[in-house]
Amino acid sequence: MKVRNRLWLLLALVFGSLMVLGLVLQAINQLIWQLSAVLPYGLVGPVMGLLLLGGALLLLQLLWPWIKPLLARRGWWPGLGGGAAAATASAAAPSTRREAARANLEAIDQTLERVRDAVERGLLEAERERVARDLERGDLELVVLGAGSAGKTSLIRALLGALVGEVGAAMGSTTDSERYRLRLRGLQRGIWLIDTPGILEAGTAGRQRERSARELAATADLLLLVVDGDLRAAEMEVFQTLASLGKRLLLVLNKCDLRGEQEESRLLALLRQRTRGLIEASDVIAASAAPQSVPRPGGRPLQPPAEVDALLQRIANVLHSDGEELIADNLLLQCRRLSEASQALLARQRREDAERIVERTMWIGAGVLAVTPLPGLDLLGTAAVNAQMVVEIARVYGIQLSRDSAQELALSVGRTLAALGLVKGGVSLLSASLSLNLPALLLARAVQAVSAAWLTRVAGLSFITYFAQNQDWGDGGIQEVVQRQFDLSRRDADLRRFLERAFSRVVEPLQRQQGKRLPPRPQQR
Repeated sequence: MKVRNRLWLLLALVFGSLMVLGLVLQAINQLIWQLSAVLPYGLVGPVMGLLLLGGALLLLQLLWPWIKPLLARRGWWPGLGGGAAAATASAAAPSTRREAARANLEAIDQTLERVRDAVERGLLEAERERVARDLERGDLELVVLGAGSAGKTSLIRALLGALVGEVGAAMGSTTDSERYRLRLRGLQRGIWLIDTPGILEAGTAGRQRERSARELAATADLLLLVVDGDLRAAEMEVFQTLASLGKRLLLVLNKCDLRGEQEESRLLALLRQRTRGLIEASDVIAASAAPQSVPRPGGRPLQPPAEVDALLQRIANVLHSDGEELIADNLLLQCRRLSEASQALLARQRREDAERIVERTMWIGAGVLAVTPLPGLDLLGTAAVNAQMVVEIARVYGIQLSRDSAQELALSVGRTLAALGLVKGGVSLLSASLSLNLPALLLARAVQAVSAAWLTRVAGLSFITYFAQNQDWGDGGIQEVVQRQFDLSRRDADLRRFLERAFSRVVEPLQRQQGKRLPPRPQQR
């Protein structure tokens, strides 16, 4: 059956093509006959050739939108498809993480150019410059964190093999970050060990120091979290926060000289169990940065050497095998966060601009209805469905929308408002609020004007959501977006603020206008 259908289709195409060819030849023959009647014999051929060439060019221009993609796919049109397009795409795509980071920084520059707030733009530009400097740096940054006097500075001293920092002081002694240079054999890059203020300290100053430590962690290539026992609830929260940064994290169990081998093994097993799925088991390492001295009768106490060989070996292995990737991943992560911050700032600016458009449009529509009310309450053709508002909101989000497209989008929101019963619901809600404060003479006009403004607000906020989501209503569709904006607008606090503005912009002018039209009060006798 399918073969027979295809045969009939082929015969129909051949027959249709022959008919079209016959009509074209007949038209050409008729044209030659007419030209022969008005032109000398020697000019008929050239003029006919020019006419055929012009017709062919016109036909090619009409069919070019369909022919061009076909040529591009087959690689017959240079610069559009095939090998040329593949070569262009290959040249444009970043081949390394550093190139990807540079491309991200260029995109961030384009975003920041559209941000108006000078203060916030300046802060992001400063952060962007810091990331750009990190892109060119040659050293790895290893940040050491820990709670209170868990032994961070002692651990750094043991790793460096020299006395650095203040060791053995009270909790909170490291109030500022300190940087120390370290070289590992076989590693071309240098290492900066950064000692941070203690975390989980009490008081305002302690919280500020912890905030500084977390900021340093956000820019590090490798993190070391130092603990002196099992992870308490607060320390576990810190660990999970650091693990969620997307960076390589080593957990160091310090002060192992204070416990026996069995206790040390038990704690290591417990820590590896608690951190399973977040870091590798081999990234949980025991250390003893500053072992307690052993008293000797009649002599000076014996100071055992620091036990940090396992930690140093693990750091070396990680940096030798993954050092370049750690730097590249860190740069991409920082670029991504900076891009998200700049995009969020631009999105907030766009939303503020769009909300100002909605605010202006809804009160203009309310004012028009207050002066010239429409018969009935068919508000879908007025302020609740405003194509110009849609065009302006789209322009804020960098989208050029035609008037017809904006009208269709506005009507779709208006129909959704009506289909969900939100037009009647909004009018009833506002009528109940306004009837408590207005005489019957003004109530109908005020309700119509204020309802138009309120429905315009609901529609406008729905449009903002649509354009902020790249012209996508989301999984729930237009109904869910409109219903959500309606529900948010009817909350007590939002409704109260709206009614306060409505009274000053609509109701009070109506009352003043009505007062001028009333006849003078009769004088009391």
